Amino acid sequence: MRIWIFLLAGLASCNVPNAQNQPLPVIGNREIVDGDTVYHTVPDFAFMNQDSQWVTNETFAGKAYVVDFFFTHCPTICPKVAKQMKRVHDRFLEEDRLLLLAHSIDPKRDTIGRLKWYADNLGVESSKWHFVTGEKDSIYAIADDYFSIAIENPDAPGGFDHSGRLILIDPQRRVRSFCDGTDAKSVDKFMQDIDKLLREMQ
Repeated sequence: MRIWIFLLAGLASCNVPNAQNQPLPVIGNREIVDGDTVYHTVPDFAFMNQDSQWVTNETFAGKAYVVDFFFTHCPTICPKVAKQMKRVHDRFLEEDRLLLLAHSIDPKRDTIGRLKWYADNLGVESSKWHFVTGEKDSIYAIADDYFSIAIENPDAPGGFDHSGRLILIDPQRRVRSFCDGTDAKSVDKFMQDIDKLLREMQ
């Protein structure tokens, strides 16, 4: 049910007339508690990045961030998604209120050293774009909280099923937008949503 709400909310935001002037939706389940609307939020987490530093919710305190899931030896969509994430990285490099977070879904092979090599080859700022690894179950579990997919599948190319989705999280840990990270036009619209969220944060 949560994923259906997510998809419908995202589709609605793309098709509303004058959507450019509308605030970004908060995507996911919500409930009313004591008269207040409580939205789905990303839970606490702790992962290690390519510089052997812990990345936690505190890393993103007061900031928005863009999330994806990948693995370095992916033979299918990951290179396309990395290219589009690099566009986001470059476009918002000087914007201190936005960071990027990429979770490896293959912690066995994607060691810290491997993630460092991968980030260096992309030519990214490590303080801007965190490539993280950790316990496999924790990574797979948090993918669900981002409304993404990360599972082992021996029949899938490279041994994993994963979404090429980029997800935008606001400073309150709420999902606000997503796009197809393999599609440049979808990412163009996504970056407009990032601009909109940043204006909301002013």
